Amino acid sequence: MKKTIFAAACLAVGLVSCNPSADRLAVWKDYDVGAIEFEDKAVGTRGSEIYHEIIADPEDYIAEQARTVLSTLYDSPEDSIATVKKLRYTLEDTDGISAKGGGNGHVNIFYSTRHVEKSFGGGGDVDKVLFETRGVLLHELTHAYQLEPQGIGTYGTNRVFWAFIEGMADAVRVANGGFGPDARPKGGNYMDGYRTAGYFFVWLRDNKDPDFLRKFNRSTLEVIPWSFDGAVKRILGEEYDIDSLWREYQIAVGDIEA
Repeated sequence: MKKTIFAAACLAVGLVSCNPSADRLAVWKDYDVGAIEFEDKAVGTRGSEIYHEIIADPEDYIAEQARTVLSTLYDSPEDSIATVKKLRYTLEDTDGISAKGGGNGHVNIFYSTRHVEKSFGGGGDVDKVLFETRGVLLHELTHAYQLEPQGIGTYGTNRVFWAFIEGMADAVRVANGGFGPDARPKGGNYMDGYRTAGYFFVWLRDNKDPDFLRKFNRSTLEVIPWSFDGAVKRILGEEYDIDSLWREYQIAVGDIEA
């Protein structure tokens, strides 16, 4: 992947930084990201062929992106980090894009070779495929290593829990240049999760606290029962509230008028 593609994506959405510094990544170079097991279950498909053309060593590539995710979510390997003992990554000839499953330190992620083919398109743009593949991987790996809210139910039972989980996964993708220049959704609400929340969280990092994403992740250990408002008050101060910050963000990016 050409570094200029990442740089252009960052500039287009006005982010302060899209990639972890070399010093920050160096902190994680010896961290055990878990045993990575790659399996191509779609051998013979065009998507499989394209994937192997752009990624020569999937295990090393996944480990590299895992360390990028860890450096975005945590200060150092000494933090309380979600344990990943084994990460099984499969290519599959199926609909959809990608998803993470598993539990208790054993993570499964599949990536659709049909999506690879779609990204490749008729023009045969391998840079576009690698850009998309990296972005999707950053999102799913965030689910593997991120911390989860406590005291409010589960991903499937509580929308606040869900919005935090999916918003943080896309925030990590945004923060590391994983989306193109037109990916930010307009309007909506942080409770919509995914990119809508993700761009907001990165804006908070860029405009309120440079360590916001790491502190936001850690807030799940400190604010119980967890809430968006409780988390921002702990990180930024009691004078802040999540809805006022969302309005400030919407004005700043031009989605609404003051």
